[in-house]
Amino acid sequence: MQRDPQPIDPLAGFTVGVTAARRAEELIALLRRRGAEVVHAPALRIVPLSDDDELLHATRELTTHPPDVVIATTAIGFRGWVEAAEGWGVGQELLATLGRSEVLARGPKVRGAIRAAGLTEEWSPASESMAEVLARLLDGGVEGRRIALQLHGEPLPGFIEALREAGAQVVEVPVYRWMPPQDIAPVDRLIDVTLAGGLDALTFTSAPAAASLLRRAEERGLLETLLESLRRDVLAACVGPVTALPLESRDVPVRHPERFRLGPLVQLLCTELPTRARVLPVAGRRMEVRGHAAVIDGELRPVPPAGMALLRALARRPGWVVPRGELLRALPGAGRDEHAVETAMARLRTALGAPTIIQTVVKRGYRLALDPTAGDGDKYAG
Repeated sequence: MQRDPQPIDPLAGFTVGVTAARRAEELIALLRRRGAEVVHAPALRIVPLSDDDELLHATRELTTHPPDVVIATTAIGFRGWVEAAEGWGVGQELLATLGRSEVLARGPKVRGAIRAAGLTEEWSPASESMAEVLARLLDGGVEGRRIALQLHGEPLPGFIEALREAGAQVVEVPVYRWMPPQDIAPVDRLIDVTLAGGLDALTFTSAPAAASLLRRAEERGLLETLLESLRRDVLAACVGPVTALPLESRDVPVRHPERFRLGPLVQLLCTELPTRARVLPVAGRRMEVRGHAAVIDGELRPVPPAGMALLRALARRPGWVVPRGELLRALPGAGRDEHAVETAMARLRTALGAPTIIQTVVKRGYRLALDPTAGDGDKYAG
């Protein structure tokens, strides 16, 4: 008796790009646990400013002239600030100053860092959004108030300007900076894989990472091509709306979870990517075309890159004959020999495990054996 195929992982057959530097291992593990293949290229690196004169100056200014309000934006940044102050011998003085101020925490992680330092936050937004922090401050009035803002390397469009326009004195506390990666080669490979159609989704966990990737593409003269891939073929998934800003400013459609965490980000991909796969009734079977695999009647069938290029070309016009010349152009680096199409097609049929899915039309080309009950294929053409 034939057994039913085992359920496949939601991200099986998909390839996801990861640009994160911090907590990349956690994100990669979550993705692989759900079946994804991962291409990792840290698009930036975090440089602590424990020896930076700018941070020391801001710290001394605050201990000399204490703030009314302190906004802590990231756990790693807040801890780094306290550790740097301790290294300068002013740690206790800084904590005493912060303890006399109204401390606002952007989210639960920084709230934990505040409490670990022996302090207590006054308030934290449910949305973890800086927009909600700004709204609370403006609603309460900031005229004449001194506000310390722990920066977190990401742009805060209009945040500081709005406070200053409302009469606040804002002291910026730059705890660390985002810098380009020391080794740019992985970023270049990630861009190349994206442009070659090797990614189904590209993830971002910080706005600087998104900006850094776009900047590198621009340096290579590939920015518009990359943007077109992100607008048309590759799902851009961000951990939150602030992270999405550099992409949205370039008219890239972005998806992000309601909760700005890695787990919900991965769950978003588990929901979104399978719905983007092309599903076709062919030769009495149900075929789902994923990034580097096909799912035939619920069974995952990995397909070599050349075979996937052919399958995608056929799936764009199911039931219609696709000439050999067009299929040859779809093959990566195939040259002019149409024999390469025949070789790749034979391997594709073997990988699918169902040779009748693809029909040979003598002297013309190949086509998917779209079931007659599905119509003439027009509604499946993309």
